[in-house]
Amino acid sequence: MSIEDTNIHEGYDDYITFLKRRIRQLELQVRTLEADKERLERELSRLRMEMSRLRQPPAFAGNVIEVLDDERAIVQNYNGPRFVVRIAPWIERDKLKPGSRVALDQRTMAIVELLPTEKDPSVLGFEVIERPRVTYKDIGGLDKQLQELREAIELPLKHPELFEKVGIEPPKGVLLYGPPGCGKTLMAKALAREVNATFIRVVGSELVRKFIGEGARLVHELFELAKEKAPTIIFIDEIDAIGAKRMDETTGGEREVNRTLMQLLAEMDGFDPRGNVKVIAATNRPDILDPALLRPGRFDRLIEVPLPDFRGRLEILKVHTRKMNLKDVDLRIIAELTEGASGADLKAIATEAGMFAIRDRREYVTQDDFLRAVEKVLGAEKRLAQAIAMHEVMYG
Repeated sequence: MSIEDTNIHEGYDDYITFLKRRIRQLELQVRTLEADKERLERELSRLRMEMSRLRQPPAFAGNVIEVLDDERAIVQNYNGPRFVVRIAPWIERDKLKPGSRVALDQRTMAIVELLPTEKDPSVLGFEVIERPRVTYKDIGGLDKQLQELREAIELPLKHPELFEKVGIEPPKGVLLYGPPGCGKTLMAKALAREVNATFIRVVGSELVRKFIGEGARLVHELFELAKEKAPTIIFIDEIDAIGAKRMDETTGGEREVNRTLMQLLAEMDGFDPRGNVKVIAATNRPDILDPALLRPGRFDRLIEVPLPDFRGRLEILKVHTRKMNLKDVDLRIIAELTEGASGADLKAIATEAGMFAIRDRREYVTQDDFLRAVEKVLGAEKRLAQAIAMHEVMYG
């Protein structure tokens, strides 16, 4: 065999080896693509099921009054009429008892789901504190607002006879409005402590629920819980989530929010203003609230909680630094530098100044720590605001 034939033969061998290697690579790619295809098909199937579920109309929430047999039961929609309905075949019969909370198909009223029956306030989304630890001394720069709040809530609870002698009804509810982080929740907690009342906090968005009637039921249970634990301060944060102005044309979700609002109005109309349950609400957007909330007999006392001025900022800084080991710190300078800051911002600045000292392994906090903390906390906020503004300009 000539040298030329040998070279050609070796070339064929190399090419065959290359082709075998390439085939193995392609087979591996095929197996990978098939695995990806199966995964994507499962994901597609899951998304189709999810889309189908989301397109279904909302269900009604109801309570089982009596189980007639394996196929039928008597149910009652919240505060509504009673119905004899079918029980879906997938419902576990042994768990279906009188008093069970169920979801009812909107079209057929059949029982299609068992709902949780827990009455634990934390499950319902309530924050319940038997005796808050916040005191009036923990609040700075809000003397005028605290005085108004105490007159509206504390006086009727501690001295109801004063209102009887004068012949007037105390306010049923108080609305605190202003920017976030300015002390609205702290004021309510401190007030609850002062009058030895249970503090129940719920965020407005937590009252908006999946099933028709659930939000209204939750509001009813909120007030029932308040009566059980009286004297009670109910604090509804971000009330604009359920209390915005009602529109003539509404979607299903907006109608459910309206039902929740109507239940809140009914509950407030139904209790004695001289009783031992008081309602405080908070919002950043008083301009969008439904006028029905603000009429006499409901939230008839409005208290603005604005951003603190220089004196208020100085008082807040003193509150948050009273337990700190300070060395040559002039809080007046910090108060001057923090114009436009909220109470929450000032608390963050004090905490961050302490962290700078800890990073430097010092047991005391200096003026420089505070200056760096101001830059970190407020500088970051300014950069975030600029980024949001830029995004809105670019993308609308």
